[in-house]
Amino acid sequence: MKAAEVRHILDTIGDLFPDAHCELNHSNAFELTIAVLLSAQCTDATVNKVTEDLFQKYKSPLDYVSVPVGELEADIRRIGLYRNKAKHIQSLCSILIEQYGGEVPQSHELLVTLPGVGRKTANVVVSNAFGVPAIAVDTHVERVAKRLALAGWKDSVLEVEKKLMKAVPRDEWTLTHHRLIFFGRYHCKAQNPKCQVCPLLDVCREGKKRMKPAVARKANSHTAKTS
Repeated sequence: MKAAEVRHILDTIGDLFPDAHCELNHSNAFELTIAVLLSAQCTDATVNKVTEDLFQKYKSPLDYVSVPVGELEADIRRIGLYRNKAKHIQSLCSILIEQYGGEVPQSHELLVTLPGVGRKTANVVVSNAFGVPAIAVDTHVERVAKRLALAGWKDSVLEVEKKLMKAVPRDEWTLTHHRLIFFGRYHCKAQNPKCQVCPLLDVCREGKKRMKPAVARKANSHTAKTS
């Protein structure tokens, strides 16, 4: 895709969602790490409901490892995969205490070695907590990138990330990540995208395919009225 086409996409999404931001509530890097870990296969809204009480009870890594795992499981029970996530949180907190003085490491390479922290989580943490440009590819970013031909249909998550990093100016990586999420979450939805009012329909492969039946029905209706 040409640079001018990428610029058109970025500017259009930027006009739609100029104030896009991380919607996971947090007050520091540690809380953000826990929130992103909890958000896997779960909505941000649900995570925020759980962390509202969770972050009042647990302030530091030591707090998380000082309770039985069953108690932590009960505290995050509304979260999908809560048993595995409770184990990951306690293991992660133990490592933070033993190796990093209770602080979240600022290095992407170190973050991905922590239990429950994958590449996406690490990208979210370094970009939002430490100001390091990064593009975290979640389901929304992946879907939008592929529909708008910023990536190939069969590209892996890592391939999507690399193509976005190549196409988007580095100083816009983090903001683009947020805007793509907002665009996918509130406009270009998985099941009911707003194709009929989308300003990017001209470059969207999925939108063109979805709108063909509607165009055909409109044409057939017009033919029937004039015959």
